[in-house]
Amino acid sequence: MKQARMIIDRAFKVSEVDKRIYGSFIEHLGRAVYDGIYQPGNPLSDEDGFRTDVLNMVKELNVPIVRYPGGNFVSNFFWEDSVGPVEERPVRLELAWRSLEQNKIGLNEFSKWLKKADADMMMAVNLGTRGVADACNLLEYCNHPGGTKYSDLRIKHGVKDPHNVKVWCLGNEMDGDWQIGHKTMHEYGRLSQETAKAMKLIDPTIELVSCGSSNLDMPTFPEWEATTLGYNYDYVDYVSLHQYYGNLNNDTADFLALSDDMDKFIRSVIATCDFVRAKKRGKKDINLSFDEWNVWFHTREADDEFMEKDPWHIAPPLLEDQYSFEDALLVGLMLITLMKHADRVKMACLAQLVNVIAPIMTEKDGGKAWKQTIFYPFMHASRYGRGMVLQPVIETPVHDTKEHENVTDLSSVAVWNQADEELTVFAVNRNIDEDMELVTDLRSMEGYQLIEHIVLENNDMKACNSASGEAVIPITVSRSKVDGGIMTSVLNKASWNVIRLKKQK
Repeated sequence: MKQARMIIDRAFKVSEVDKRIYGSFIEHLGRAVYDGIYQPGNPLSDEDGFRTDVLNMVKELNVPIVRYPGGNFVSNFFWEDSVGPVEERPVRLELAWRSLEQNKIGLNEFSKWLKKADADMMMAVNLGTRGVADACNLLEYCNHPGGTKYSDLRIKHGVKDPHNVKVWCLGNEMDGDWQIGHKTMHEYGRLSQETAKAMKLIDPTIELVSCGSSNLDMPTFPEWEATTLGYNYDYVDYVSLHQYYGNLNNDTADFLALSDDMDKFIRSVIATCDFVRAKKRGKKDINLSFDEWNVWFHTREADDEFMEKDPWHIAPPLLEDQYSFEDALLVGLMLITLMKHADRVKMACLAQLVNVIAPIMTEKDGGKAWKQTIFYPFMHASRYGRGMVLQPVIETPVHDTKEHENVTDLSSVAVWNQADEELTVFAVNRNIDEDMELVTDLRSMEGYQLIEHIVLENNDMKACNSASGEAVIPITVSRSKVDGGIMTSVLNKASWNVIRLKKQK
């Protein structure tokens, strides 16, 4: 059996985790809203039409913030259509996903759902087909207490207290030519600068997210970030990152190495932000909001064909990827990568939450809700990954894949919850052929003893969950022991591991 060694020391602090890295995303896309979180008439729905089974699963994930209403959807979103009496709201052509938007669920209804889910809103403004004035009007509607045109309109709509939305995204993927109202970097830089400046005059307490490149492979990356932050650095607090991965070549070993690309992406954006700070003689760091990330490739071709040949449906079944065990492993690896960068990645959104490339699915026509394979690593990270990230010192075997060299067999990070005196080690054995013995030096964590060792594993990389049953679920195993401050663990090949310890009184 191969062996890896790791040292975890309480002195090797990275940063306290911002709980918002365990955020998610609901877009008016496919069945995410209608037939996902909202389904009036379903016996499991509450008095507001929200599915209680879905809500309970969202609460299991402990999602602290949800990005809304898009996504590509936001670039042609008229927020005024989504408020006021439901029977008076117009049906619109939704251009991004070539669907029909009924506007039965809008800003105020979604805010009510968030309260039930114990989550805050990350609101995106339309900088595609609209601009400064519309963003300011929306902010006034949401956050101003009253006595003005749009705050009084909110009160007239039955919402007396302000929503107090604190995080605002300045558009979405504005460098993508697929985006309605796509901008050049200079056009977006100026527009975002003026929008941010005006919004902070209305509410100086808000945090603003500048649009970064749509993904790592954009031809303008990272020049887009350097140029746009050159305009809006003084007003924004974060820059966004988006990245999706897929096993297009059916090469599992190479697929599990893609989290290394994510790490390089994050490091490149941090370097670019710091370059802008230095160039401007600035004093503040621009932090990162990785507000779209996931595995997404299973349905792309079929979805593109559907939207082209049969458009303009209400809540069509789009982006309904069915996730496999190997997808769950990569999601776990991506979560480890986010935690490792907790000093600069302060927000992140698993895209998305229900039905659309999602950990939670509902059957069509009012059937049951169920958990995809990716539900479980996200749940573990959100539940146990709260506290101080400790940088482990790792010695591990490596392997090469078709597109990556020196891929570490072991990917791991530790999170220390000082208040509860708990330590959690998250670890993935990326070797798909061989088990591994992991020897961890915990001598600086005196008195910490094993609580449990949870694993997610399956001999079939393509195993999936469905409404009829879950083939991939976490189990507790007896594969770790602590003796004299040294923990010895067995990590099976291709496995997600959560090893929990607690200080004994």
